[in-house]
Amino acid sequence: MSNVLIHTKELTKRYGTFTAVDSLNLTVKAGEIYGFLGPNGSGKTTTIRMLTGLLDATAGEAFICGYNIATEASQAKSLLAYVPDHPRLYGKLSAREFLALIAALYRIPKEIAGERAEQLLHLFGLSDRADDLLEGYSHGMRQKVVVAAALLHQPRVILLDEPTAGLDPASARLLKDVLQQMAAQGAAVFVSTHILEIAERMCHRVGILKQGRLIAEGSTDELRQLTGSEGESLEDIFLELTGTNETAEIIKSLEEGDKR
Repeated sequence: MSNVLIHTKELTKRYGTFTAVDSLNLTVKAGEIYGFLGPNGSGKTTTIRMLTGLLDATAGEAFICGYNIATEASQAKSLLAYVPDHPRLYGKLSAREFLALIAALYRIPKEIAGERAEQLLHLFGLSDRADDLLEGYSHGMRQKVVVAAALLHQPRVILLDEPTAGLDPASARLLKDVLQQMAAQGAAVFVSTHILEIAERMCHRVGILKQGRLIAEGSTDELRQLTGSEGESLEDIFLELTGTNETAEIIKSLEEGDKR
């Protein structure tokens, strides 16, 4: 189990009588990019927040690099990074100042932090505006700053919730390349996304969540075998498993009715 960097046991979150995440069991190994898929409201963001320790589980456990996120929070959090879907930054700081703040929180020596920050600013094309206030940044630029901050302490686990939202195609491709490089260096990457084409091309395995329960897991080829469909895209498999292709079927039936 030493190469398992993300592990959940019967992880559950309830709000009153509503169960947002129901007895979730999954593992993500070092060097693996794991795509977390599901319709809106299926429990993806809730799961990620429990993995980060931002949200307490109702039942079950979650482990980051072997550390229980609930009882060994400081050890677990020192090894992970989190990129939310809607980043909130200190608008009165510049990108360079924000990275310096994050480095101080992780107790990275100043000389090392400064060098890493400049490398990341250059990587994400932010060097020319690194001293501008973040309040003047576009959503896409803020997203890149958040990703740069997440990578600053070289985490072993990175959790991303819709990371390509607001990014232009070139930036989305850059992020994909960075995540693949992290995985190649031994990190575990856990990414929630609605863009199934990205998940199919980038992820080694995916898990599909529906109404809080993990209903399928595996590589795209393994999911094809599960559904008995050869040659189908991940999008087709996802729609079939989650039953979210009903709209397409209704439109098709209406079109057929018009022809008649």
